[in-house]
Amino acid sequence: MWEIVLDAFLDTLKVFPFLVVIYILIEFIEQKTSFTRNHKILQGNLAPLIGSATGLVPQCGFSVMAAKLYDKGLIRTGTFLAVLLSTSDEALIILLSSGQNAMYVMPVIVIKLIIGVGVGYLVNFIFTAEKLQEAGPEEIHAYSCGREHEGKSDFKVFFLNPLLHSLLIAFYLLVVNLIFGFIIKAVGEDKIASSLMIGGAYWQPFITALIGLIPNCASSVVITQAFIDKGILFGSCIAGLCANAGLGLVVLFRNTKKIKRNIVFVITLYLISAVAGLVVNCIAAALGLI
Repeated sequence: MWEIVLDAFLDTLKVFPFLVVIYILIEFIEQKTSFTRNHKILQGNLAPLIGSATGLVPQCGFSVMAAKLYDKGLIRTGTFLAVLLSTSDEALIILLSSGQNAMYVMPVIVIKLIIGVGVGYLVNFIFTAEKLQEAGPEEIHAYSCGREHEGKSDFKVFFLNPLLHSLLIAFYLLVVNLIFGFIIKAVGEDKIASSLMIGGAYWQPFITALIGLIPNCASSVVITQAFIDKGILFGSCIAGLCANAGLGLVVLFRNTKKIKRNIVFVITLYLISAVAGLVVNCIAAALGLI
């Protein structure tokens, strides 16, 4: 038992310094990023492409920004979907910090970009008649996980916040590592691997996409770490990360006057994500990769 706990702690400890450095860098990037003055770039012909590329930045602040813009009628439905489908929250950071699994960062980015751009343009084409509203004077910020920076010292913004966020993510990683450690100990790696091959490729994406809808960075941590620990397949990981929109859906559901629209939107996001993961798993199976 204590061996499992020690291994989980050491694995998490190895990742922690990378988390701190990356989150500090993200805070600097956020300070230089603003769609408040030029969000019209998300209204033109390149909107789904730009929106999807923006969503790839490893934080949920852009999904929050996109949700605010969408709720105000300033961006189209396809563009909003493109942002959410490409959003991965903490996934890319965890993969980058995980040693040999860092090689999956580019495949995740490319696949999610293709899905986001493809779905974004398709939906905008279907809803060609969708009209946009005129922008008002209110500024819409893209701070990570909804944190406001105004009035805070540079020390708190650029060091304390990243440190606290890194500690939170490290805690989630530790919990997931402990759970998988005990499961592997009790069940055995061979049985887990064989269970993934029998039907796992087909039902997993629908479960991970459901987990991805949970509006918390913990969901992306669980999905990514489960893939690293070989608990789920790559396509299943893609499904969960496509559905993972950070706090964007929370912002969307604050508008209770459009509850039906919001429910339909979530169902659409879920189905697209699950099917995308299923397709990836099927392609991998056909190529003999799983």
